[in-house]
Amino acid sequence: MTKTYSEINEKIKRGKAAVITADEMTSIVKEKGATVAAEEVDVVTTGTFGCMCSSGVFINLGHTDPPIKIRRAWLNDVEVSNPGAAVDLYIGAPQVSASKGIEYGGGHLIEDLVSNKPIKLRAEGSGTDCYPRESIETTLTLKDLNQAIMVNPRNGYQRYHAATNSSDLLLYTYMGMLLPQFGNVTYAGAGGLNPLSNDPFYQTIGIGTRIFLGGGPGYIIGEGTQHDPANGMGTLMVRGDLKKMSPKYLRGATFPRYGSTLYIGVGIPIPILNAGIARSTGVSDAEIPIDVLDYGVKRRDRPIVKSTNYEELREGTIGIQGKEVKTGCLSSLKIAREIAQELKRWIEEEGLLLTEPVEPLPKKGNFEPMRMGGTDEKI
Repeated sequence: MTKTYSEINEKIKRGKAAVITADEMTSIVKEKGATVAAEEVDVVTTGTFGCMCSSGVFINLGHTDPPIKIRRAWLNDVEVSNPGAAVDLYIGAPQVSASKGIEYGGGHLIEDLVSNKPIKLRAEGSGTDCYPRESIETTLTLKDLNQAIMVNPRNGYQRYHAATNSSDLLLYTYMGMLLPQFGNVTYAGAGGLNPLSNDPFYQTIGIGTRIFLGGGPGYIIGEGTQHDPANGMGTLMVRGDLKKMSPKYLRGATFPRYGSTLYIGVGIPIPILNAGIARSTGVSDAEIPIDVLDYGVKRRDRPIVKSTNYEELREGTIGIQGKEVKTGCLSSLKIAREIAQELKRWIEEEGLLLTEPVEPLPKKGNFEPMRMGGTDEKI
């Protein structure tokens, strides 16, 4: 049995579509099989909520009088990038405050914006004939901006490795604090709820797919940076309107002695077009492999200490070299489940229709190390 996007959208319009979350689909596929699941289910909703450093927001301030061509700018003392136009700026989530350091960064600034808090702007101008103003200081809110468009180069990892530490030192990393001598293991992701884990061959997720992003509607605009499907680590590039998002699903955060970041909620509806897609959306935590890497080794190609899966990591401890090691997740499974439920509500109660991708995500990616020293050697 096969279905089309049009057929499923027609059922959504009539309020007859069978929509369930990825958690529920895992049980249905296990009990009834993929063929029956494909007949009974029309849409599976997914969700994840975790730190996604490669994120940010383009904003347009509007012109001053007299006009200014911004050369440098700070919002709440966080320096933001000028992509070239007079009053267009880009807030990068990891950028840190000039006065508060990593305790307040771009992620916190984005959360404050979407919470409609007042933001202090300080900017320096180039002082040209057509843009004579050389400085501006003012206070604004999200409502005062012409546009605030979130464009995230890399979100929603298909899966990500876990981290531990064999050294004698306490390490502060983007995977959190890693205790010495295999004192803990940290990991990230929503496992069987994660969007790309439910469509690992990108049969329905592609350019143009409508998604849940930060509490509002968004779209996939391409594969993300470091897209590495050969190793099951695909990524997404996404965009959405910050003015339609919610601080519940956009949270600034700080990793001690590492930096600031932004926690983002992402959810994707997956149409069940056939039994193969039904089988993929029935994936369980036990079926998603994760390698535990040793961050105590200061190399790019960190050694694999252990191969495991989400189910084992969620049990709270894992065996490494004869030692029971505590595990901890950097993502929120609770909020990921809320996102899947909210996306289900959008479809059932608000009639959110599914979009067919205009182009699939690539099955090959480029994830090569940097060329260093002006030579052909890659370190």
